[in-house]
Amino acid sequence: MRILLIEDSARLRDLVSEAVRDAGWKIDAFATAELGRAALADHTYDLLLLDLGLPDEDGLDVLKSLREEKLQTPVLVLTARGAIDERIAGLDAGADDYLAKPFHNGELVARIRALMRRAPVTSMPVLEYGALRIDVASRRVMCSGAEITLAPSEKGLLELLMRNGGKVVAKSKIEHAFSEFGDEKSSNAVELAVSRLRKKVEGHKTGTLIETVRGVGYMMREVPD
Repeated sequence: MRILLIEDSARLRDLVSEAVRDAGWKIDAFATAELGRAALADHTYDLLLLDLGLPDEDGLDVLKSLREEKLQTPVLVLTARGAIDERIAGLDAGADDYLAKPFHNGELVARIRALMRRAPVTSMPVLEYGALRIDVASRRVMCSGAEITLAPSEKGLLELLMRNGGKVVAKSKIEHAFSEFGDEKSSNAVELAVSRLRKKVEGHKTGTLIETVRGVGYMMREVPD
């Protein structure tokens, strides 16, 4: 999962980014609406965290224009505007949820998880493929009732492969999903990540196999016991 944060406070950008990464997600953070719009034009995000008090444009105007441009990405508004009429304005402008500053990182992560459960890309709160099972919100990976211990990035990679079970996932798509702005992953990094995941998954009777489709990417498929 890749998140975009548009927030002018450097301190809050750092705090939110740390909380998001600790939860196992990737995040790109920018200080202005202009930079945030440019990122949206170049990349696909699963969630937008949007501050309303931006230096170059009012956040409500940004939100309205993005919705007019048919952006379907869930939006969680982060703002010091705590009055009820301002919250209503944000929701009416197209926000999916609203979190008033100051907030606890635990609540932020919980609200992100709630939006993940409601968003179309994560409409299934639990993914199942073969004997593998991922609870999207809690990020727990199970196989026949036993939990599989994976690093956050490995869970994200497994989720991507399971969502596309039986289909080839291009290496470039994996690179994009697990990169952050200015810290793009290389093809070698993807190969190593897949190799580590494959070894851990193969240690359990998952009924699945991660295949390398040379020159293209990777595919998870079910195999007979």
